[in-house]
Amino acid sequence: MTFHARTLVNTWLVMAAILIFCFLGVRHLTSGKPGKMQNVLEWIVDFVKNLVSDNMNYEQGRPLLGYLLTLIMFVFFSNMVSVIPNLTFGLFEHFDIHFAQLDKIFDAKEYFSAAPTSDINVTGALALLTILMVIFLGVKTKGLHYFHHFVEPFKVFAIIHIIDMLAKPLTLAFRLFGNIFAGEILVKVIWMLPGFSVLPGIIPQVIWLAFSIFIGAIQAYVFTVLTTAYISQAVTPSEH
Repeated sequence: MTFHARTLVNTWLVMAAILIFCFLGVRHLTSGKPGKMQNVLEWIVDFVKNLVSDNMNYEQGRPLLGYLLTLIMFVFFSNMVSVIPNLTFGLFEHFDIHFAQLDKIFDAKEYFSAAPTSDINVTGALALLTILMVIFLGVKTKGLHYFHHFVEPFKVFAIIHIIDMLAKPLTLAFRLFGNIFAGEILVKVIWMLPGFSVLPGIIPQVIWLAFSIFIGAIQAYVFTVLTTAYISQAVTPSEH
């Protein structure tokens, strides 16, 4: 079993960043004239509320609001880690620490930090959590009748529905992982271009980093909206 220390450390940093962000948003919570951070936090809440109401009855989906808010912020903040420069200057590089490769966590050769979502283990865990929630809420809402759609319109269709159920978490995990991991690879490639420390190298680097932020936001949205859609399919009564 491999212990991914870099992913673990960066995940802790992401969780700390989310807690700080939320604390700043509610620190001066008011129903009057809200501050900038409260406005941002309220916008995110309203955005997720609209996602829920667009996919299912809002009253039915309201209990999911906390999970979906956490999901979209965690994925977005995790994606943004890949555009943060490595300012640790190889903190552990000169220490002989072999446990979990701690000496490589802040490798000075890595110009940018590694996003947790560039690790397939993280995206796989998020996708697995989503599909387990889909099944759990489907059974909770419809009982064992939830599995009836596996044999509709014919029993032989159960094979297709099972494949579809297995494909959903795989596509969720690999879509997010592939986009973020590919972005990190391209950042490294651009950074190795001749003259990276002067204008010819800085321009493509800045352009790609800006594009990476856009891609990170889009992937956080896609992962959350697909999670909402899958849950909606599971809890919404079938029309006959």
